[in-house]
Amino acid sequence: MVADDLAERYGIEFREKASYRTGRGSVEGNEVVLLEPLTFMNNSGMAVHEVAMRYKVGAEKLIIVHDDIDMETGRLKIREKGSSGGHKGVASIIEHIGTGEFIRVKVGIGREEGMPVEEYVLSKFRRKEVPVIKDAIGRASKAVSTILVQGVERAMNLFNQTRSA
Repeated sequence: MVADDLAERYGIEFREKASYRTGRGSVEGNEVVLLEPLTFMNNSGMAVHEVAMRYKVGAEKLIIVHDDIDMETGRLKIREKGSSGGHKGVASIIEHIGTGEFIRVKVGIGREEGMPVEEYVLSKFRRKEVPVIKDAIGRASKAVSTILVQGVERAMNLFNQTRSA
């Protein structure tokens, strides 16, 4: 959703391959390649690795945006590097590119007690969550552009706060 938002904001068109969609363009004067893996989340590292190799992008230049069930719905958290934190998509990326040295923009989606994680993350947002998530998507897009223009530390200072910061 964040990649789609960035594409819309900056007039970037996606092209679809077998297992992913990419869009090349400019975000605030910075050349970018947006990537949306079309595989199951736990296989997303294959697409990230393939596209990073094609465009000769090192891990330190990657900004991975992903959901986080352990954060309040709508909250953002930016990290410079780290482990997968149990996120299977991030684990796949680390496995395929060989390092956890990439920037993450995490978007909190909360969790529903008693519901299996796999079922929860594939379910639709509840009506009351939709405006919160839409706001979070916009803020995550702004966080990505802030990282590109002002750096990750500035983005962390601006966006690593409560959900409606």
